[in-house]
Amino acid sequence: MPSGAPGTGTAAGDRLSRLLDPAGTVLLTVECQRGVVGARSALPELAAVARESGVLDRIARLAAAARAAGVQVVHALAERRPDGRGANRNAPLFRALGALPVQQHSGTPAVELAPPVEAAAEDLVVRRLHGLSPLAGTGLDPLLRNLGCRTLLITGVSANVAVPNTVFDAVNLGYTAVVPGDAIAGVPADYTPAMIRHTLAPVATVTTCDAVLDAWRRRTP
Repeated sequence: MPSGAPGTGTAAGDRLSRLLDPAGTVLLTVECQRGVVGARSALPELAAVARESGVLDRIARLAAAARAAGVQVVHALAERRPDGRGANRNAPLFRALGALPVQQHSGTPAVELAPPVEAAAEDLVVRRLHGLSPLAGTGLDPLLRNLGCRTLLITGVSANVAVPNTVFDAVNLGYTAVVPGDAIAGVPADYTPAMIRHTLAPVATVTTCDAVLDAWRRRTP
């Protein structure tokens, strides 16, 4: 169990089940794309951690269970135009990413979902050309509000940048953030549990993939 995750007793399970009411929950996958966590990733160390730790498999399980439970699934992907128009250049990270041999160019395989994560017909896909978070300056927030979202279940990569940015943006916008700690990945691998404990746990409900699946099973008649 990730550090900071709630217990697995009946009370904790009931609370999580209420938080993850399908009518007000959206499952968000962050940057689970071939150019980030796929076999030809621009960030091979991150891709290896995401795959070898089972994070991508857990995200795929969560997505399948979400659909079965009536929870909307949204995939947030990061990309850039080949000419770089509209992309950030105001931090060392952006300049470093721009120099990598694999680029997240719009319309290329790099910005397709990386197996085993996949988009079903009813899933929504949101793409951004700038920034560090799918919620900052994009159309995702109004989309979530139109869906009736109150709880945002956040998965994906990376625990270093995009995931904590998404959690803080979600909280600032009034959503309740829930993070299955074993469904996010960062580098080095031992950084993720420390970040969860010291950064995410004070502002989000930290849980596990199995606890989320159990919460949805509890709601099944």
